[in-house]
Amino acid sequence: MSTPTTPTPQVLRRRRPLRPGTIAKNAAALVLAVLFAFPVYWMFSSSLKPQSEILTKDPVFLFTPTFENYPTATGVDLFWTYVGNSLTVTIGAVLLALAVALAASFAIARMKFRGRKGLVLGVMMAQMAPWEVMVIVMYMIARDGDMLNSIPLLTAIYFVMVLPFTIWTLRGFIAAVPVELEEAAQIDGCTRGQAFRKVIFPLLAPGLMSTSLFGFITAWNEFAMVLILNKDKTAQTLPLWLTQFQTAFGSDWGATMAASSLFALPVLIVFLFLQRRAVGGMTAGAVKG
Repeated sequence: MSTPTTPTPQVLRRRRPLRPGTIAKNAAALVLAVLFAFPVYWMFSSSLKPQSEILTKDPVFLFTPTFENYPTATGVDLFWTYVGNSLTVTIGAVLLALAVALAASFAIARMKFRGRKGLVLGVMMAQMAPWEVMVIVMYMIARDGDMLNSIPLLTAIYFVMVLPFTIWTLRGFIAAVPVELEEAAQIDGCTRGQAFRKVIFPLLAPGLMSTSLFGFITAWNEFAMVLILNKDKTAQTLPLWLTQFQTAFGSDWGATMAASSLFALPVLIVFLFLQRRAVGGMTAGAVKG
């Protein structure tokens, strides 16, 4: 007499047939991904083409790559000065915004005080306001205060630009942390500051990473303020470096594409680094909490 056999997990887990709606959604997502990725591919591939193949009537997809455009792009005067200025103002603005926003968002999320709703409304309005309309006012203030061509002033302006979004985002992360965790830490003998540092702060790693990425991209790409306020080339940043490949004889598109590829590289590196750290910080924070 044979005994009945139990089905194996492989038999139980059968693949469900794809529905037409799922196939259509996946196809639409693939098309959108290609559309968004194609300009990046074309920029990078054009940076590896000789000038004769960039300006052809028909697009060239198969070519022999060359790196001659990159020495042209990095060989301009004061290139490393532009790099240093961009890193200084970007990292400075992001660190200042995180320090101030961490305290402000904690106060908004955890404390009740008069004017709290007005403060939240002001943060939202500051986030929605286009900063380009403030260029003339900023210029007049900098001119009257003898602060034109100033890297510290540019850092302060970028700090103010990224601060509202940082406050608003971190407020949501702090509000999502159960207040019972903080109260339990205080019952165990922690002060409020220690409870924030040991319990809440580790759980904020994903929020800190995402806001840092947004602030880095905003300050790194900003063009209008530095164009108006810093006319001296020694006080300019990399966005203005991208405009130096246009001459009276035309545009050097090979060098422009090479410079654009180099300009986008730090943002890509920061994104990959912070994305990995955000996932790790989320897990570590959950364990420590």
